[in-house]
Amino acid sequence: MLDQREVDFEYDGEMSADVALDAELMYQAYPLCCLTRPANVLVMPNLNATNISSKLLLMLSGGHIIGSLFIGLSKPAQIALMNVTVSDIVNLAALAAYHAVR
Repeated sequence: MLDQREVDFEYDGEMSADVALDAELMYQAYPLCCLTRPANVLVMPNLNATNISSKLLLMLSGGHIIGSLFIGLSKPAQIALMNVTVSDIVNLAALAAYHAVR
């Protein structure tokens, strides 16, 4: 579907998170991979997998996570998990507002 839409971002298919986040592993495991650097967006199969993965990534990387995001619902909805910051809530509200306008 993304090929047909001619999107202007890089993407690839299914791969494990460790491979998607490590360029060396990615190019060894998937030499025909379309990504030029490690993934910065991960798509999870369900909310439990998302919660577990996002908390682990946050603890290991010290980075910042926006999400979990619900996409494809008839109306915008976001979930603010425990221990979110004010900044997290503002980001989720902005995303919900953006999807409401669309």
